[in-house]
Amino acid sequence: MSQSAVKNRDRVQQVQQSKKNAQRLNTKRKKPKFFDVTTGFDMPFFITVILLVIIGLIMMFSASYPSAYYYRGNSYAFFLPQLGFAVVGVIAMIIISTVDYRQLRRWAYVAYIVSTLLLVLVLFMPAINGVHRWISVGVQFQPSEIAKFAVILVLACWASTHPNKMDTLKTGLVLPLIFVAITAVLLVLEPHYSCTVIILLLALIMLFLSGTKLVYFILMIGGGAGLASVLYFSGVLSSYLDDKFAGWRHALEYVDDHTFTWQTRNSLYAIGSGGLLGLGPGQSRQKHLFLPEPQNDFIFAIVAEELGFVGATLILLMFAYLVFRGISICMKAPDTFGKLLGTGLCVQIGLQVVLNIFVITDLLPNTGISLPFFSYGGTSMLILLAEMGVVLSITRQARAEKY
Repeated sequence: MSQSAVKNRDRVQQVQQSKKNAQRLNTKRKKPKFFDVTTGFDMPFFITVILLVIIGLIMMFSASYPSAYYYRGNSYAFFLPQLGFAVVGVIAMIIISTVDYRQLRRWAYVAYIVSTLLLVLVLFMPAINGVHRWISVGVQFQPSEIAKFAVILVLACWASTHPNKMDTLKTGLVLPLIFVAITAVLLVLEPHYSCTVIILLLALIMLFLSGTKLVYFILMIGGGAGLASVLYFSGVLSSYLDDKFAGWRHALEYVDDHTFTWQTRNSLYAIGSGGLLGLGPGQSRQKHLFLPEPQNDFIFAIVAEELGFVGATLILLMFAYLVFRGISICMKAPDTFGKLLGTGLCVQIGLQVVLNIFVITDLLPNTGISLPFFSYGGTSMLILLAEMGVVLSITRQARAEKY
């Protein structure tokens, strides 16, 4: 065989081998692997979510068993349902993470309409503790939790559909605020002011990231403050808010007041009793019928009492890492919709954590803000874990683009 023939044969073999390698690489990338570095979701984010859920379940049981035994005759009355919702939520998170998040874009307005109808329906449900927040269909759920996701989804869809018009007054402020305003009004009617505040703050942040001009934010804040003042002085909001503001920032002064400051005062007692290292897991005193419903919005006071400043700080750092990691990865998404959707979902977690800590330390009035993955509530647990599944789906696409 001549030398030229040998060279030609070698070239053909090299080309064939290159094609085989390319086909093998493409085949590998098409396989839906959960933890693969190219098609898999972000492992640090996933592990942080799981750790927070596990710690949250442990602390929820520790905080709830005295009240559960006293009021329901079963120490596991709160823990077992929460555990079930957590298991279902984690499974849903993993499944959702395998679905391309861009499919949500076509359902954004449908999800918003459904959430709006649920917010209307809940107003006709029987009041619990003077508010209309739950719909009972065999199990209770809060439409407000669905509304948070729907607003984030519809704003991300709107901004990504009009990327070159978000600096205009009409497209960048007026029209998207119609979605937010409808949801906010329905939440005020429940009333559910803490959720209203969270949604308004989320809207501000997402519109800012979308390119809305700063001067429009000034107009929006001014208009919102004016509307709130009118509603308050007209009596629409005053009766409920007066109760919430009564005793605010004075919980340790009005020691004889068992109406407005009892819960916040016992929350501060719990936090102070924890000291640096805490009383130890399960050793809280305030959960023994001193702090009302310690498994709900004030659960972090029990965390601080049992785990101390060090343990509480470590948990807050885990939340901070979760938010930072999620935002940093979602900002690498291949499209504007993914960036805004993922950032909005992560910011929601951060806002709820910060506002919850402010409430239990009496820096904000007690308005009912749950702590993600810790506070008792099946709707919140399921929706939050489903949202984390969406974030993991975005990380998959971001990594696929990178690799």
